Amino acid sequence: MTTALALPLADPELAARLTGRLSLVEERLRDAVSQPDQLADDASRHLVNAGGKRLRPMLTLLTAELGDGARREVLDAAVVVELTHLATLYHDDVMDSAPLRRGAPSAHEVWGNSVAILTGDLLFARASTTVAGLGPDAVRIQAQTFERLCLGQLHETVGPRPDEDPVAHYLQVLADKTASLIATSARFGAMFSGCRPDVVDLVTEFGEKIGVAFQLADDVIDLTSDSAATGKTPGTDLRERVPTLPALLLRARAARPDASPEDLRVLALLDGDLTGDDALAEAVAALRTHTVVDETRRRAVGLARAAAVGLEPLPGSAVKDALVSFAQTLVDRTA
Repeated sequence: MTTALALPLADPELAARLTGRLSLVEERLRDAVSQPDQLADDASRHLVNAGGKRLRPMLTLLTAELGDGARREVLDAAVVVELTHLATLYHDDVMDSAPLRRGAPSAHEVWGNSVAILTGDLLFARASTTVAGLGPDAVRIQAQTFERLCLGQLHETVGPRPDEDPVAHYLQVLADKTASLIATSARFGAMFSGCRPDVVDLVTEFGEKIGVAFQLADDVIDLTSDSAATGKTPGTDLRERVPTLPALLLRARAARPDASPEDLRVLALLDGDLTGDDALAEAVAALRTHTVVDETRRRAVGLARAAAVGLEPLPGSAVKDALVSFAQTLVDRTA
């Protein structure tokens, strides 16, 4: 099952090309995760079969339309970025003790932590094999992206230094852990479709901005959506004490001399025992209606708009319009 990101496209020919190529990517992705060993095969296919937005390969295919999107290398690059993303999910779920992923049991819930971690490693290996066929520049970019992914996870795990602003620290974590791979997705599409270096740089920056916006939108969704839409209980991040921007903004407000009684009340709920469903629901309801959620949403929308403004040097086209729609869709979604 694949629940690819629904991208509104005004140009039916562009929509048909992207749909067809994304189907090819899906076929190649399933081939890429196949293993002769039955356990490795079952575990490697677990998240592919669970579906997903496929926004990274979609972005690769979309930026490739700025050049020759039909090149074989473009499809290979799209497979690489999704394999890399899937590999990180196996590791993230172990570190976060997440019971569900995309509405299905996480791999570590089915096979245990060791198998889940090794399966993620296997997918990284398959991504490396594919990217090696794209040349040394692609290998270097993939290695740099992998380094940022690891640093983002590391810095999220240890938290900010005592002298570091928690909000700035968090935004850097998002840039490394999420935006780096989305930026590479955009970069690969333009690179391997033969775009000029300035166009490659432009879409890379676009990907970096929308990557952070995407994760900020997720912070809002964690509080405002229902479990049927997201596959997880609202407020899961609060219960697991995973930092999100609304909670960090609230803490910053509560620490000020002019903190309001409401700021302090909501923070007390967040810092309480959230293991019970009623306590979690009360904390989610209180934070959901606080202005820090609107501020987080505004930041996400602002980044998406800044990303769209960055595309202004590109000539007008259906592809440019689609990229603007892509950025807007990431922050407007509800799941």
